[in-house]
Amino acid sequence: MIGKLSGRIDYRAADHLLIDVQGVGYIVFCSDRTMAALPGVGEAVSLYTDLVVREDLLQLYGFLSLVEKEWHRLLCSVQGVGAKVSLAILGALGPDGVSRAIALGDWAAVKAAKGVGPKTAQRIVLDLKDKAPGVMAMGGTVTEAMGDASLEVIEPAAPGPAPMGARKTETGAASAGALSALSNLGYGPSEAASAVAQAAANLPEAGEAELIRAALKLLAPKG
Repeated sequence: MIGKLSGRIDYRAADHLLIDVQGVGYIVFCSDRTMAALPGVGEAVSLYTDLVVREDLLQLYGFLSLVEKEWHRLLCSVQGVGAKVSLAILGALGPDGVSRAIALGDWAAVKAAKGVGPKTAQRIVLDLKDKAPGVMAMGGTVTEAMGDASLEVIEPAAPGPAPMGARKTETGAASAGALSALSNLGYGPSEAASAVAQAAANLPEAGEAELIRAALKLLAPKG
């Protein structure tokens, strides 16, 4: 199993790229969002990968984070969802957006992805709703494991705003921390995940402490 590739980009196409890893070229398919976040030809890159092995096919799919890779794996486990549909959903929503949509039961957001009908979107939400807390909790663990070094390989050479990969990692870590805090306060996984997802949707730039406060307000008894 090929789980990660680090090398230099030889060429880029609309939905895939060729990564040269010490003289061996690997074709890796990615979502539109991931392709947009990657550097140009000749630049260093590092991607987590999932290898699909079939009787007549060997195909690699690439992801900027382990959270994105895990959502791809779970999405592909749903009946009627293949790699192409999974990448369309991740491309439209991003891993954090997928977490929010599934935690909130927002199948309409999932349906917005190209090639996803209402029945498929509803099935995805129903099948994966209980999995959302676990994937959201990965955010903090992934941040600790990756550190700053792994973000440098995908950072564009030109100066500008913080790289998309870094912003996504920070957002995921804040959500994971807030989810852990609510769990420690005695809230159930699905209940906590839904509140954190709603808070993150309302406050996309919020840090962990702000997400916790917002989520607690959402969980407070009404009336």
